[in-house]
Amino acid sequence: MSNDAEDGRGKDDPQGPAGAEDPAGRRAGGPGRVLPWIVLVVAAGAGALLSVGAFLGVYVRPTSDDWCALWKSRDLGPLGITSDFYRTQNGRVTNAFLTGLLYSDGMRGPKLLPAFLVLALGAGLFLLAREVLRVLRLPFPVVATTAAVLTTEALLFLAGTRSYQVLLWAPATISHTLPGVIGVWAVLSGVWAARSHRPWARSAAVGSAIALGAAVGTLSEPFVAMSGLVAATAGMLCLPRLRVTSDRFASTWCAAWCVGLLIGTVVLYTSPGARWRRAQQPERPLSLKELGATLHDWLRIWETIGGQWAYAGAGAAGVLLGLAVALAGRRRAPRAAGGPSRGTVLVIAVLPVPLIALGSLVTVYGLRGGYGAGGWTYARAWTSFLMPFLVALCGYGVWLGHRIGRHPGARSALAAAAAGVAGIVAVAGTAALVAPTRTLTTTTVARSLAWDRQDARIRAEAAAGRTVVTYRPLVVGGLAEPLFTNAYARDWVAQCAARYYGVERLGRP
Repeated sequence: MSNDAEDGRGKDDPQGPAGAEDPAGRRAGGPGRVLPWIVLVVAAGAGALLSVGAFLGVYVRPTSDDWCALWKSRDLGPLGITSDFYRTQNGRVTNAFLTGLLYSDGMRGPKLLPAFLVLALGAGLFLLAREVLRVLRLPFPVVATTAAVLTTEALLFLAGTRSYQVLLWAPATISHTLPGVIGVWAVLSGVWAARSHRPWARSAAVGSAIALGAAVGTLSEPFVAMSGLVAATAGMLCLPRLRVTSDRFASTWCAAWCVGLLIGTVVLYTSPGARWRRAQQPERPLSLKELGATLHDWLRIWETIGGQWAYAGAGAAGVLLGLAVALAGRRRAPRAAGGPSRGTVLVIAVLPVPLIALGSLVTVYGLRGGYGAGGWTYARAWTSFLMPFLVALCGYGVWLGHRIGRHPGARSALAAAAAGVAGIVAVAGTAALVAPTRTLTTTTVARSLAWDRQDARIRAEAAAGRTVVTYRPLVVGGLAEPLFTNAYARDWVAQCAARYYGVERLGRP
């Protein structure tokens, strides 16, 4: 990767000096005057929704796996719960260690986690977009990039069928949302190391890629599949013979990430906890029947995703960013001799589609193995491929918007029309999230108030010496609550809640 260089413009350049605006954009109604207001509206709308989602973390209360995480973190500590996961649960030692740290102060960590995820993912995507534009020697429109990032984030967290689980429920966000955040920042560290050209920085980046890959390998199996496919493909494309990069660092970094994933996967797969978990579901051999059922579930997932038309907002926000880049008045630097061929560039542009398709198919197969025939409905696990899907959708929009903005003679009419249409779609996609966000807010806040009242009563009864207390299930986000089954011996949620309160048993009101 090369350092950023300014694109100088000569006297014969019809566009004028670098940074000069197109005169057509200055005319009333021209895209240069309309576009900043459009992207500002899009950024404000998406940012407002994300702010609400992040603030809802204050109203998060225990449910489902929270109950077990709370008492285990309190009684066993981070190392104890890590050992418990490795020996008896599922082998996800990184997942367990992070859980132990997060719940070490009760629910304070889970309440802060949604805001952390929003800020960390947003900052990572923003910086990554800046690096991509810098490598391509294109201008960096800050507001338009912010709008694209915030729209993509809002759609990821709030547009799906399980927004509570994707953003607010810590056990799911640790397993399926946090890995994507780690992946974005890991890529950024690799990009920064490549630009530095310092041997120690590159060695540190490769070492950290192995370490982070191993951690992710014991954190989330779906993300292992998705990131492994992307890293392996990128590593092959970045071999010097294809002239995408000038040295082997990018390929080495990708190989290091894959090695780390392999190490983590081996640790997880061979753990006693993983063996116990596999024993809970019957063996599913790789037969034509099983592959057909997996493909059917995969199609149902993408049918569900396709039914969320709000996702088109990511592509529209990308178009706005592409237009902003094109209309910024700087010309893209000519490709240097010896650069990648047109065929290689075309392959790179098309690859996200088959990679995301294959990664999601592997995820569905894993969900069937872990949760049975209904595993595909565990939408929280879709985040591993939904994130790259939305980023790719935004990227294709950037390409389209840039092509439109640079089309000869299109600076005023065509670009203004594209900006208007893209703005309408982006705003509509964001507006479509208002109703589900309102519902999420209402249910989360109402449950927190009811839960606080019940919690105070149960604690008072436990302090008075009662060993059996009543509990009224307060369902949220489609998650299991204590007393979700009549067979108390199988009611692991109620048993964990009883351990949390220090009583022998929970009973029905």
